[in-house]
Formats: sequence, structure tokens, C-alpha cells
Amino acid sequence: MLNDVHKHRMAIFSCRASREFAEKVIASMNELKGPEDPEITLGSLEVSQFSDGEFQPSFSESVRGATCFIIQSTFPPSDNLMELILAIDACKRASCNKVIAVIPYFGWARQDRKDKPRVSIGAKVVANMLKAAGTDALMVCDLHADQIQGFFDFPVNSLYASMDFLGILQGLKAKYPKTFTIAAPDMGGAKRANTYAKALHCPVVICHKTRARANVVERIRAIGDVEGKDIVIVDDIIDTAGTLTAAANELFKLGAHSVRAVGTHPVLSGPAYERIDSSALEEVYVTDTIPLSSDPEKQKLQRKIKVISMADTFARMIMRVYNYQPISPEFIM
Repeated sequence: MLNDVHKHRMAIFSCRASREFAEKVIASMNELKGPEDPEITLGSLEVSQFSDGEFQPSFSESVRGATCFIIQSTFPPSDNLMELILAIDACKRASCNKVIAVIPYFGWARQDRKDKPRVSIGAKVVANMLKAAGTDALMVCDLHADQIQGFFDFPVNSLYASMDFLGILQGLKAKYPKTFTIAAPDMGGAKRANTYAKALHCPVVICHKTRARANVVERIRAIGDVEGKDIVIVDDIIDTAGTLTAAANELFKLGAHSVRAVGTHPVLSGPAYERIDSSALEEVYVTDTIPLSSDPEKQKLQRKIKVISMADTFARMIMRVYNYQPISPEFIM
């Protein structure tokens, strides 16, 4: 007869970039567990830092035979990705049963194809790295393109922020029942916007953009009825906020009554905070898959940004995956 220590058990760890998010996930999991179940804690994963910039993750507790979930978003710098890769390797070498990478924001996802000659497909390279490190399964949220799931040679549990945003959007629709409208910031987001519009039974506006070069929008045109509308732009990633703010400003110029936005992943690089603060946007709802900047100057520019936590969603999904339950009933898209 096996001892209890050898039974199927769960262990949850976090790399440094997503420690705060992981702690919220643990708190949510403890609210969901049964009263007879033991308290769930965040495992001890330490990272030794060397003077030349190298680092080495190590586990301070046994993971032998455990199903390990390692939480880390791979937003810049690329050290965050490397730390996750090394943590997965350390976990496998410590004889875990399997390791599931929980990547709330999967970086490099915009490099999903060869859009010009002689370029890499970064999303596929990262998929290969995760496989080589020993990843058994992956949990992600709002991939930039759903077909990226095909880059992985192991199961991908793809979560969506739609249910977390839906309550906000339903409240706005109740406030503006006749004028509420969903918008896509570009043609690539048309499918996402249309899915939200179907769920909310409202019209759609599509913004068509042309770029002068990467991260620089040259011109935006709106397709659809804008005048007098209360518009919410939906997107998956807000990086420099150039497209988002240009679309919002254009919609406002065309006669929109108000313009807001929801965006899952607040990368917010370069002048993003400044652009949002000075734009026509009234509010921008984002999730905590990436932490907002801790720079005091950037914090002063966050007055329009509202953070919706994905911790409850990830807590439910981790428990479902651990217990071999389906996750599809949770989502509208």
C-alpha cells in the first residue's frame, strides 16, 4: 500500500515576474477548495542571481511525483521567459510527475508567421523551447492568434478574458442601451469584436489602419455607424497604445459620444501611458496578466486604467486541469 506522500499531489510555484499574481491565484484557490481539503500554499522557488546577469532557479522543497504548475508571464525583458524555461527544467530534473506552464501572457505571440522575407517565427521558437525544457502542458490566456496552439506538441488550455470583461460591458450596455457599440481597433481584431457583439447583442464598428512602420500608425478609418455612439474598443494586447489611442481619437472626431477600451494584456511599453492619458479614451479596462508599471511617474498616468483580476479564472482552471475536468464550459469564446 502506498503512503499518502506518494499519492497524486499538486504543487504550485511562481517565477519572480508573476509572484503577485500567483499569490492572488492561491488565495482564490483556497476559497474554492472544500473545507476538508488542506490549505493550498505557494511553493518555494528561489532564484540565485549572479554578478554577470545569469540566474539559476531552484526548488526549496521536494516535487518528486507531483503535478507542478509554474506561473510566469513572459512579458519583456526576455529574462522572464528564460527564468520560466530554467524553472521547468529544474522541476523535471527533480523528478516531478509532470509540469504545467501557466503563462497568463504568452509573449512573442505576435511573431506567428513570416510576414516578410528572412524573419523568424518567434512563437514557434518559444514553443520548441518549452517542449525541450520538459513542459507537459500549457495554460495561457487570450493568445494573439488561436492557431498558435498548433505550434505546441502538448496540450494547450486556452483561457479567455471575455467572461471577466463581460460584466463590465453588460453594465455599460445597461447605461447606454440604445447607443452601446463594440469596436475593433483594426481588421485583425474584427473576429474578436464580432464575438463580443454577438454576446451583447449590439452593433460593431471596425477600424481600418495603415502603418508607416512597426508601432507607427499612419491612418485610421472607421467602418460603421459612429455618430452619437458609446463605443468600447476590444483588443487582446495594448503595447505602445498607438493603434488604440489613434482609433479612439478618430472615433471621437467622427462624433462618438464616448470611447472606452478593454484590453487583456497591458504590455504598455514606450509612450503608452502618456498616450492613454492624453487620448479621448474615458476608461481602459485591463487584466493583471501583466503588472502595471511601478514607476512613480507612470503611476501618475494610470488614472484612466482599471485593472480586472484574472486570478479567480486561473484558480478555477488550475483546479479543473488538476482534477481532469473540462474547462470549455467556462467560456463564451
